Amino acid sequence: MRKFRILSILGMLCIISTYLRAQTPPPKSPCTNNPVYRQFDFWIGDWEAFGVNGKKQGDSHIERLLDSCVILENWTGAGGYSGKSYNTFNSGTQKWQQYWVDNAGGVTEYFNGHFEDNKMIMETFNVKQQDGKVKIMRMTFFNLGPDKVRQFGQSSADNGQTWTTDFDLEYRRKK
Repeated sequence: MRKFRILSILGMLCIISTYLRAQTPPPKSPCTNNPVYRQFDFWIGDWEAFGVNGKKQGDSHIERLLDSCVILENWTGAGGYSGKSYNTFNSGTQKWQQYWVDNAGGVTEYFNGHFEDNKMIMETFNVKQQDGKVKIMRMTFFNLGPDKVRQFGQSSADNGQTWTTDFDLEYRRKK
């Protein structure tokens, strides 16, 4: 009888505890009102991307996720190429980061990012690429106003001494 009473009391405490947790609102996200998490908001939206020759290269849908802590890019390019990037500010390292994955098996980790002069700059560390070369890759996103963003990609095979242009895209907001 005593065991039954103890089990009943424990059961009631579990029910009360569950009820109280359900009634307590979750804490506000640290990302919602922190201005550093808003630095890359200029990229959010639906876009068409064009190369320097004026030819359309793809479409991109960019949105906030996880209580505004993450910016997700959904890229669909010409010829069936597609990918996603997950972008966030890492409060531990005080750096912006992007993790890119694509349908060709590619993964790129831009863990060295920062915002300056109205542009977001993302950079990899000097790492071995799928083609076997060791290089640094850099992407710069220029905020050119409410309806235009330039995404400029470069790489360096000599530890940042010289840079080669990999791509240069103009994102135009879909109307």
